[in-house]
Amino acid sequence: MDRTRLQYLLAREKEQAERRCERSKDAYARADHLFGRVPMTWMNKTAGAFPRYLATARGARVTDIDGQEYIDFCLGDTGAMAGHSPAAVAEAVQRRFADLGGATAMLPTEDAEWVGAELTRRFGLARWSFSLTATDANRWAIRLARAVTGRTKILVNSYSYHGSVDESLIVVGPDGRGVARPGNVGAPCDVTLTSRVAEFNDLEQLERELAHGDVAAVLMEPALTNIGIVLPEPGYLEGVRELTRRHGTLLINDETHTFSAGPGGCTAAWGLEPDLLTIGKAIGGGIPAGAYGLSAELADRLLARADLDLIDMGGVGGTLAGNALSVAATRATLEHVLTDEAFARMTKLSERFEAGVRAGIEAHALPWSVSRLGARTEYRFASPAPRTGTESAAAADPELEDFLHLYLANRGILLTPFHNMALMCPDTTDQDVDTHTGVFAEALAELGG
Repeated sequence: MDRTRLQYLLAREKEQAERRCERSKDAYARADHLFGRVPMTWMNKTAGAFPRYLATARGARVTDIDGQEYIDFCLGDTGAMAGHSPAAVAEAVQRRFADLGGATAMLPTEDAEWVGAELTRRFGLARWSFSLTATDANRWAIRLARAVTGRTKILVNSYSYHGSVDESLIVVGPDGRGVARPGNVGAPCDVTLTSRVAEFNDLEQLERELAHGDVAAVLMEPALTNIGIVLPEPGYLEGVRELTRRHGTLLINDETHTFSAGPGGCTAAWGLEPDLLTIGKAIGGGIPAGAYGLSAELADRLLARADLDLIDMGGVGGTLAGNALSVAATRATLEHVLTDEAFARMTKLSERFEAGVRAGIEAHALPWSVSRLGARTEYRFASPAPRTGTESAAAADPELEDFLHLYLANRGILLTPFHNMALMCPDTTDQDVDTHTGVFAEALAELGG
């Protein structure tokens, strides 16, 4: 690739973004009282000199405060997989908060049992509890695993994504040993004291780490997502389950992003049998919500332990966890929006998106790859597709990524700013996908000169 041309095109797109989004630029410049000028520092992970500011959002469309409309394939980095403000969720939130009253009262609602039963139908885990984020669900799952096994360490895959869980911020270093993930801010201790790490798709490395006998649980995504989609090779997930059982280690599936695989995530789609499962973001339809599920056998073992304070201590998710508003939103999302039928449509749209991207890559003979996980599609600047998180991280090209993101945004299309991910929601249309296919092809043609 001609890097000089890439730099010219990137500078052109940055200049165009500043002309199109003057109000956003001004709002960002005036945000002196916000740490990093944004309400959450990840919002600075954006192509260009400033983020676009949100005005309105409905379904698969958002508009910024400059009046620009976008087809949204980012969807809040999965948080809005149900689409923006779906009617059923808006109605449930209105009824709970305004009509009935009471977002949180430290009292259960009957909606919670409905949600628990539906999560069991989808994922198979028998018992459920709620949090506000998947990060908190993971933290509590880790504590339960330590309590029931008497072991101290957690094993994760290199460059997997589990929110801001301290134990997960470890990667495989150049010598094959675990090291702190680059950029980990203010770690409470050396992460190798709490964690072990193995590459995704590497059963030999996993077995070596489990052989130490100190791993309470393997916390993993069934497919890596936040470093680009890395799909499991044939037999890998079955091998993980066999090894964890052989070594007396619990298995936690984090389905927060892999929920895109279908109504029961990868766990249902691929017949997986985790001991615990965590999920968040999308299940609340845009309202903060998370959950963790346990097998009946594990739940019974924990509840039989008189020495464990499972009511009051240990990070159960915070005072607002399981609140009436979040639970009402989760029920409406699962019952009326992210249904089995909706996932079937979203997956077909994602297949269409994948085909369009692949056609563009092949037309220019680019050494790139494209991977799909149900309603989620992503391309990487490597071919063949990376098979581990470390390989996928090495394939990053921030300059090229920024150009593509800005080129698409300047023409009314948003991808996830963290990577080249496109997600379908129930309101996404064939025309939305085809618009991306056309603009993506134009971007590749400009890169080729």
